[in-house]
Amino acid sequence: MKKLCILLAGIIIVTSAARAQHIDRSKFISDSLDTYINKALTNWRIPGAAICIVKDGKVVKMKGYGIKELGLNNKVDENTLFMIGSNTKAFTATALAMLQVQGKLSLDDKVNKYLPQWKLDNQFASQEAMIRDLLCHRIGFRTFQGDFTFYNTDLTREQVMEKMSHVKAIYPFRTTWGYTNSAFLTAGQIIPVVTGKPWETYLRENIFAPLGMGNTVALSGDIMRSINRTVPHTLVNGQLKAISYAQIDGLAPAGAISSSVNDMSKWIMALLNNGKVGPRQVIPAAAIEATRQPQDVVGTTANPDGSSSYLLYGLGWALQYYNNHKVVMHTGGVNGYLTSVTLLPADQLGIVILTNTDQNEFFEALKWDIMDAYLHKPFSDYSSKYLSYFKAQQAEEQKKDKMLRDTVAMNRLPQLPASQYTGKYENDLYGNMTVTQGANNDLEMRFEHHPKMYAKLQPLGGNRFYVTFSDPVLGKAVFPFTIENGKVTSVRVKVADFVEYDPYDFKKTQ
Repeated sequence: MKKLCILLAGIIIVTSAARAQHIDRSKFISDSLDTYINKALTNWRIPGAAICIVKDGKVVKMKGYGIKELGLNNKVDENTLFMIGSNTKAFTATALAMLQVQGKLSLDDKVNKYLPQWKLDNQFASQEAMIRDLLCHRIGFRTFQGDFTFYNTDLTREQVMEKMSHVKAIYPFRTTWGYTNSAFLTAGQIIPVVTGKPWETYLRENIFAPLGMGNTVALSGDIMRSINRTVPHTLVNGQLKAISYAQIDGLAPAGAISSSVNDMSKWIMALLNNGKVGPRQVIPAAAIEATRQPQDVVGTTANPDGSSSYLLYGLGWALQYYNNHKVVMHTGGVNGYLTSVTLLPADQLGIVILTNTDQNEFFEALKWDIMDAYLHKPFSDYSSKYLSYFKAQQAEEQKKDKMLRDTVAMNRLPQLPASQYTGKYENDLYGNMTVTQGANNDLEMRFEHHPKMYAKLQPLGGNRFYVTFSDPVLGKAVFPFTIENGKVTSVRVKVADFVEYDPYDFKKTQ
């Protein structure tokens, strides 16, 4: 999943070296960019997008493209809201770094100093984890671990934090980087303890308002009340469709902000100007610097031009070098949206790209083409290269899915009568799930914390079932049931990697 990620975690790796095309790079931004983007929106089937380029303290390009919702002629403009997903994380980390500069906390304070109720399965990690650990993804969780439970569910922030104690961490504490949305939630929950104000209020009063980000909203519930907003889209059986907004206020500090390129231009201009807006110091320079200090080595990454770099992580930012230029960046993905924010501080260059479909890699390809233009590199048309890779992946997934649907059509019977699979199931982390019987031996799953979602199960023969979720973002899967002594004892549930990589074993309780 590209949700709430850098993706995550949302970084696409293309290893083939790009073949140079002869083009005057100085004219790409001024003369060719509109044509390039409009062509890409058609080829990628992206309803709407918006971009902003800031260079040397000025907005070079700010424009909306396409439409807010498929089938309607409402055009995107520079003030149209998109959910920005994990690009929220830089706001949360910056807010905490600001509080450190003000002497109200230290990023090296223990988490339990402010949240004594917070616990992890690893007792040592519970006692020793610092705020810094939460903001750089090193508490021991695997990337996205627990997110099926936490993401787009009805859990409150307090309930998410409580359930973190049920996650069996894959890695020892502080040994391995693992992208953890629930850790960022926990960090955000320290803000009200220190300031007496909710995370969303603190951001609005101390970052949004002082920067002039008047259209930006902090909670996912707020975008639906905004007039000038996009609608999220995804691919369902190869067809582009509008979908519901993700309800992620239970993870808000990790990914709930919605913004426009106009507002985001003010954010990146301040970050590139050491926190100043004109003569006013809105964000302390020391706070910005704190977020850009490397904390973890994520690994090596192959850049789309064929070069390679170490990929590091700061606090809410991914860090790397490209063509010997330091790049501070992040991506974000939630249901129906993919976005990227990229800064080259030494070059005084900032790039924001917002899209309203979660089925594209153009949001990444475009940033590389823009960077190449300013770094005087040959034109590579990364959009076309990424699109070829994307289409190949889509074709492979469709082939696998067709095989499963063909098997369903063979009407193979399950190992036991369908009624034997029905009943109540439980997972220690997630909670309860119920299986009921429908027509044609089909089964239906309903999950305690996803009240608006269900999964349809069709027999593949034996104890395996082909699963389609009512929420298309959760993907399609095969669920195997375990049978012992002629009785169903458990089922393994797996959602799309976009949400979580790890499966869940639900035990049958009755």
